[in-house]
Amino acid sequence: MNPIKLDQMHPAIAKLIDNIEKVLIGKRSVIEMMVAAILANGHVLLEDVPGVGKTMLVRALAKSIGGEFKRIQFTPDLLPTDVTGVAIFNQQTMEFEFRQGPLFANVILADEINRTSPKTQSALLEAMEERSVTVDGTTYRLANPFFVMATQNPLEYEGTFPLPEAQLDRFLMQLRLGYPTVEEEMRMLSRFSDTNPLTELEPVLSAADLTQLQKEVAAIKVSEGVKEYIVRLCHRTREHHHIYLGVSPRGSLALYKAVQALAFVRGRDYVIPDDVKELVPLVFAHRMIVKPEARLEGATVDRVLTVILTETRVPVS
Repeated sequence: MNPIKLDQMHPAIAKLIDNIEKVLIGKRSVIEMMVAAILANGHVLLEDVPGVGKTMLVRALAKSIGGEFKRIQFTPDLLPTDVTGVAIFNQQTMEFEFRQGPLFANVILADEINRTSPKTQSALLEAMEERSVTVDGTTYRLANPFFVMATQNPLEYEGTFPLPEAQLDRFLMQLRLGYPTVEEEMRMLSRFSDTNPLTELEPVLSAADLTQLQKEVAAIKVSEGVKEYIVRLCHRTREHHHIYLGVSPRGSLALYKAVQALAFVRGRDYVIPDDVKELVPLVFAHRMIVKPEARLEGATVDRVLTVILTETRVPVS
């Protein structure tokens, strides 16, 4: 991922990314992709080790758009109602009243999502897909905009519940922050030595502004050649001899929306094939499963995607 200069981006997005970078240093490309995901009305799965700034990134995003932020720490004893909310009987009115759960916010951090039971994980499915939750037969609409960033630690598997394919498919992208360079970490120490810049962060967009930008993203032009390129890449993942589970039609639609958002972020009103190439690993990798025998031969999802991108004809017009 090669980030471009802020002056080449859409002005509103440049302001947003610049604001987030006041807190998170040296992660322009990840911030750019996260912003593209929220503009595409999608959600992000962030798989990385503790302490690299996952929570800081989401908090900075929430403050930058003036949105409400909620963090859910997933644990084995967490119940679905702890996430969605619960109906409580009011003895004064003699009626049940709905008490909203932490899902009723604009930006949600689902921390260590693989540490909770599948029953609680599934409580997120309707929220992420339908932007609503159903409790005791009543459906409640969630906030708009609504963005979920879930995290999981790739190193610890004891006591965890791996996300099922149906849940993984709800995430538009899977991202990794990675460790900072020596120079970036030195800058971080200087910036955080006196005060936490997150406390001084001011909104640069409103929730209404973000909703309007999402509508503009949907109008980004995608040529028939690029559409065919997206579909052919999806089909290649289903036909490859090393792949047990390929990308679903939901995955092709996710890539379509993601490339529109990336083009918008970069100040264009049209999509180019390079947008597709850049996003394929981020949108497809968590939706695919390599066959066990192929894994023993050294095959990985990333290697398979590299081959597929090399072998698939790129549209020239």
